[in-house]
Amino acid sequence: MKEQQTVKVVTIDPSAIGLFGLAMVTLVASSQKLGWTAGTSGVLPWAIFLGAFAQLMAAAYDAKHNNVFGATAFAGYGFFWLGVGMTWMIQNGLFGKVMQTTFDPKQLAFAFLGYLAFTLIMTIGALETNKVLFVIFVLIDFLFIGLSLSTFGIAEHFFHQMAAYAELGIAIASFYGVAGNVLNKHFGYDFVPLGQPFGLLKK
Repeated sequence: MKEQQTVKVVTIDPSAIGLFGLAMVTLVASSQKLGWTAGTSGVLPWAIFLGAFAQLMAAAYDAKHNNVFGATAFAGYGFFWLGVGMTWMIQNGLFGKVMQTTFDPKQLAFAFLGYLAFTLIMTIGALETNKVLFVIFVLIDFLFIGLSLSTFGIAEHFFHQMAAYAELGIAIASFYGVAGNVLNKHFGYDFVPLGQPFGLLKK
């Protein structure tokens, strides 16, 4: 009779990597929305490599953990930044004048509306993760409310500013989340408190 061996494959918790990607891209993107920097060309590399690839990598690791919530969130927002990056390329004429001149920003507004619906669902799930992550999702809700309405041309300045400050808040909260996920694991105790789940929905 052959002896059976069990091999345990250990994968890291990718939360810090995914949150770092989110923190970096929202920091750079919010600087443009707030008027501290100009144009989207300088935001594009961070959208692709941090907003998209870092979060997609985190999603793949969370999938190995069978973490449906984490994998869905990181994948969803990773693909969002790829979509936004391509949108900026079209707007800047990278794919030619025809695509640039026929671009309808209201289609982008509908995409933002779809992501608002997605984020509201994820915000409910975030109630049972930790309080920092819940705050990040609430701020993302406000970001997509602002982006949707401003892109539809509704109270454009007000909702653009709402989106800008929400995005800056996402960056700050995400950097805090990175610190908590890295340092707490590294030191073996809650060096940076992330807050316990609310405990309202899980039975």
